[in-house]
Amino acid sequence: MVRLPLTPEEVERGQRLGALLRRARGERSMLDIALDAHVSPETLRKIESGRVATPAFPTIAVIADALGLSLDVVWAEINRPERGAGRAGSGHHAPEQLAS
Repeated sequence: MVRLPLTPEEVERGQRLGALLRRARGERSMLDIALDAHVSPETLRKIESGRVATPAFPTIAVIADALGLSLDVVWAEINRPERGAGRAGSGHHAPEQLAS
């Protein structure tokens, strides 16, 4: 399967997701959160750093749960309007983008 290059918007969403997860983790170790979420520390590290900009939805869900974040908060943060982008209505397709 050939994976298409990420769009600048997908990269930016991945960076916002990583920043949100780092803020929510606070002083807790990456290892503790990864163990609580049943994901590898490397997976969490890649998501937090933006290296995996479009993680699978179940992965986001278990990490958010381990951090005590609601998926509504995660969704709102990663899909907040970009300055000057004028992307009204694009949120209808975002779930597929997250699950890539």
